[in-house]
Amino acid sequence: MTQQNPRLAKLFSLEYPQSVGVFRTYEEAQKVVDNLADKEFPVQNLCIVGTDLKSLERVTGRQTWGTVLLRGVQSGLTTGLMVAILMILFMPGANTMVLFASALLIGVLIGIGMSVLSYWASRGKRDFTSITQTIATSYELLCEHKVAGKAREIIQAMPEIRAAAFSAAPPQLAYQYPAYQYPAQPYPSAYAPPAQQYPPPAQYAPQQYQPPAEPQPPTSDQQPPSDQQQN
Repeated sequence: MTQQNPRLAKLFSLEYPQSVGVFRTYEEAQKVVDNLADKEFPVQNLCIVGTDLKSLERVTGRQTWGTVLLRGVQSGLTTGLMVAILMILFMPGANTMVLFASALLIGVLIGIGMSVLSYWASRGKRDFTSITQTIATSYELLCEHKVAGKAREIIQAMPEIRAAAFSAAPPQLAYQYPAYQYPAQPYPSAYAPPAQQYPPPAQYAPQQYQPPAEPQPPTSDQQPPSDQQQN
């Protein structure tokens, strides 16, 4: 586990830091600090902090055996030049041109060998060249609490900051959701939709009216009693 240098940690620490501005790029934050320095503000109380770090890899091209050898030659020339300088310093009586050429040749051979070995070890899993850089999404300007108010006043008085505050447009979404189209329904009224009808429960369903049965005439089996039977 690495231990942080106490002096370096104290150099990057602020006393009760407060945010006085958030900027999209480092150039904008640098310009604000430069403006504060021109206004004789104690800039030693400031700190630029990059937040939301992300890795950016730029693909520069396809990697082949030709590009591998070329990269080995370039790195070998640098190594050979350093070796040549050391040999000239420690061997003053020798031929300078021979030492220089020999050192460059040895450096080129070593560079090509290392580059070829690295490419062969990858086994074709990385057939492209790229450059990687770590950048921040936004940059926050922190200031110690004792001079934070003065820093905000100077920053708000900057023409760029004032123009951005009055002409800031709402952020545009990267993807716009399509508007939902409601299905067309034949409304009886142009001002109000029809009330939703719910089916009544079975126990409360209205009963169909049935009229009473009409009287039927008596049949032959049911003759009315005669007068003699009554007497």
